[in-house]
Amino acid sequence: MCDIYIRGGWVLTLNSQRKIIKEGAIAIEDGEIVAVGKRDILDKDYRYHSKVVIDASRKIIMPGLINTHVHMMQALLRSCAEYLSLISWLRDRIWPLQGNYKPEEALVSSELAMLEMIKSGVTTFLETGLVGRYGPDNIAEAVLRIGMRAALARHVMDIPGYALEENIIHEGLIESGDESFNDTVRLYKKYHGKEGRLWIWFGPRTPGAVTVELYRKIAEAAKELRTGITMHLAEVREDVEYTTKMFNKRPVEFAHWVGITGSNVVLVHVVWVTDEEIKLLAKTGTHVSHNPSSNMKLGSGAARVADMLKAGVNVTLGTDGGPSNNTYDMVREMKIAALLQPVIKLDPKALSAEEVIEMATIRGAKALGIDHLVGSLEVGKRADIITINYWQPHLQPLNNPVAHIVFAASGHDVSDVIIDGKLIMLDRKVLTIDEEEVLRKAEKASRSLFERAGLCLEPDTKWVIE
Repeated sequence: MCDIYIRGGWVLTLNSQRKIIKEGAIAIEDGEIVAVGKRDILDKDYRYHSKVVIDASRKIIMPGLINTHVHMMQALLRSCAEYLSLISWLRDRIWPLQGNYKPEEALVSSELAMLEMIKSGVTTFLETGLVGRYGPDNIAEAVLRIGMRAALARHVMDIPGYALEENIIHEGLIESGDESFNDTVRLYKKYHGKEGRLWIWFGPRTPGAVTVELYRKIAEAAKELRTGITMHLAEVREDVEYTTKMFNKRPVEFAHWVGITGSNVVLVHVVWVTDEEIKLLAKTGTHVSHNPSSNMKLGSGAARVADMLKAGVNVTLGTDGGPSNNTYDMVREMKIAALLQPVIKLDPKALSAEEVIEMATIRGAKALGIDHLVGSLEVGKRADIITINYWQPHLQPLNNPVAHIVFAASGHDVSDVIIDGKLIMLDRKVLTIDEEEVLRKAEKASRSLFERAGLCLEPDTKWVIE
């Protein structure tokens, strides 16, 4: 008897042949996929011999989505920093708010972000930068308790700047190199690999906040510990100005020079890069996290995703954070990614729906070094699976399930979520955390935070509020 049997429906396997099974089914036992195939064949063994049977006859079954760039601490800051470019956005709004967090508020923000991610089909994510004041241990425990799969990167820094801007990081976020580096190692020893679902990465801040020596120390430590590194790079033109003026190197050249390239590195945004830099990313096997909504909203520019993929770079997909997107909905993000490339390339074939789904699943798994575990629906892999309900007006008629997911669906269409073989959401109800309680706590915590920081106290709108 298997634990869960999902009777489809369309099955998008994302296996090496990218096979799509019409009227398919999947059987799960002990957290592992034990059968993938046609429903009428698998029914004989599993329909009446499973603990839980999910009727997915009007659903699309696919691998769980993998979000490779998340700021969980920004979930409470949604719509607190509108119509600003990146540096003023950080300096005047985001960092002062984050620098006022209490650990209990940071935990609520993390829970809110994870709740939203689950409800929009994310099963695995890469958190880009925790700091000491957030209480990173509490957040790691929350990941385990809620049942998600995650790599948590802890910020490392030793200069309070950004690019050529000196001393602009809020005092509440400033940490020494020793403090931030050593705490990352402490978290690694405590949580890395726990339950096969949680990993600890290094999250060095953007160039301008980290010395060359500390970057190299991080690179060596990550190799020794066999863990990952994620860092924002070349997000805005100011990033290019900094590395060019200070080191006579383009951003990717600088990252390579200090050791922050390679198969264990996920560079985020990577907007302002040249052909030669793209070649260097491909040559070193460095992964890229594309965050189109954030880049568009902040006016940062458009990453050359189509060119990167053509050059052999593994490009993945991320949502960024609450005030720069303003959601953690990966299904929506797929559409934005698919629409942006044809605009900048003037070519409707610049980025296909198939390529975008790969970015959100198997390519994300490869970037996190877990594509042997998840990212596709294959026998022997861990069962990270979602279903999408297509029996709705905006998804009918279902002429093409691949295109429908990217161009017509949203996270609200996700019906069921399974992570590591455990039911996390069934028929839109999250089973591992009290949604109503999280919403109440988030509303209360945000008010307290805003009052303490003196920011985001009223809606930032030109319209009159009575």
